[in-house]
Amino acid sequence: MQTLRGADIVARPLEALGVTRIFTLSGNHIMPVFDALLETGIALVHTRHEAACVHMADAWGRLTGEVGVALVTGGQGHTNGAATLITALAAESPVLLLSGHAGLSELGRGAFQELAQADIARPMTKAAWTAGSVAALGPDLARAFRIAREGRPGPVHLSLPVDLLETAVPAASVRIPDRAEAAIRIAEPAPDLVADLLAALAGAERPLIACGPALCDTSGRAALAALEETIGLPVVGMESPRGINDPALGAFAEILARTDLLVLLGKPLDFTLRFGAAPALAPDCRFALVDPDPALLARAPADRLVVSGLADPRPVLAALTLRATAHPRREAWHREARAALAYRPPAWADRRGNEGRLHPVELCRAVAAFLDDHPDGTLICDGGEIGQWPQALVRAGRRLINGVSGTIGASIPFALAAVLERPGAPVVAILGDGTFGFHMAEFDTAVRYGIPLIAVVGNDARWNAEHQIQLRSYGPDRARHCDLLPTRYDAVVQALGGFGALVTEAAALPAALEAAQASGLPACINVMIESVPAPMLRRGG
Repeated sequence: MQTLRGADIVARPLEALGVTRIFTLSGNHIMPVFDALLETGIALVHTRHEAACVHMADAWGRLTGEVGVALVTGGQGHTNGAATLITALAAESPVLLLSGHAGLSELGRGAFQELAQADIARPMTKAAWTAGSVAALGPDLARAFRIAREGRPGPVHLSLPVDLLETAVPAASVRIPDRAEAAIRIAEPAPDLVADLLAALAGAERPLIACGPALCDTSGRAALAALEETIGLPVVGMESPRGINDPALGAFAEILARTDLLVLLGKPLDFTLRFGAAPALAPDCRFALVDPDPALLARAPADRLVVSGLADPRPVLAALTLRATAHPRREAWHREARAALAYRPPAWADRRGNEGRLHPVELCRAVAAFLDDHPDGTLICDGGEIGQWPQALVRAGRRLINGVSGTIGASIPFALAAVLERPGAPVVAILGDGTFGFHMAEFDTAVRYGIPLIAVVGNDARWNAEHQIQLRSYGPDRARHCDLLPTRYDAVVQALGGFGALVTEAAALPAALEAAQASGLPACINVMIESVPAPMLRRGG
């Protein structure tokens, strides 16, 4: 009689559900799954740290819209990976974290690495649970895939007890779920909701539409641009922890303060909008909210809420675009808003660093020129202060940032996943030296798998975001303990088998970028920069 192990009943549904790649780090509890995956067409990317697995799965989910899958072992392997779920949750990224788990038959008896794993992951996920039987493994996976993508996308966790993975059952008793069982229900907007939104927009003098992180992918930004072109009003995507001071949005704070109707499509009213309070928004600014999560609709002040409805934001965007052709345009307001969003200080054009160090503007100028020559390239921004400069200055065909959580350290794993998702196109990650230390060992992963990312490290030999807080809050005499060494990170990458270059003059950076691309190797360009605060874009000040 043919039998299947529980591990096979994990591997086969993953393949049936469309998974082509899993980001993983081996460990005792998941070795049966490693073995079972050999009978599938799923590729493994074996990393050096569990947190990197989840960051890679996060990037995969954001770039493809598919569920990014990370597979780690139990105990501290799980806690290492689960810690990064907060980044995916804030970015609304569809991720599935599969963790090995102590055997069910040994729980409560001091099992190896026994831990309440689902309880740990639950606050950072849409759902988290532990598989309870071999028969439930396939349905559990289909359910996890559906939850990760349905409504507001986000991470899901499933723990896999090792005794279930090792148990063999008759093959005839097993049903492998297909994609139909993981299909999501799309919450289409009611016709009167779209009509009410258009009426509210028509009655406002200075309306603005803001969309959340899930709509900041390539297709989402195209949809935002299409609506703006049709309706003649400002439409923005918000995905930065800097919120109204997101450097990618120029002088956004200025126009937000003048807005008389703020339409939020899948965008939570939270700290990034200063909770809707004055002076970030006018005291009489009205709100219109559309969201798949009813709890988020309740955040708006009831006395200023003019439209509210449950729906997924993408079909709302499409419906508004389709029905807005006769909508009254606010040309002067639209021009004013666009000018504010495009604002960059004129003084930046001539910004230069001191001898031996570049100003971040010079670094960004070279990367922008490089990506202009490679329009299929991807830009990744990470780090406290340095990561804000490329968001303000560098345009790329697609972009990933750390996201609303504000957590740093994801850029190298993000870059690995981005190269794998679009082979042959350059991926440039701009990050700080503090950030580089989180996952520098993943250059070993990049070398082993031949993944030619380009990391441009802005090296000012300090944790600069915190240093700037010290300067602002406590004064220069109390700016202590945030210094780092001016380490040769390029030499570290060379020692791991990659390409490395040290840059201390702006004129050398374009050639270093081209050499890194031509090398075909994972590359680190270590750029010595001045330690300056992130840009704060306010006109006239």
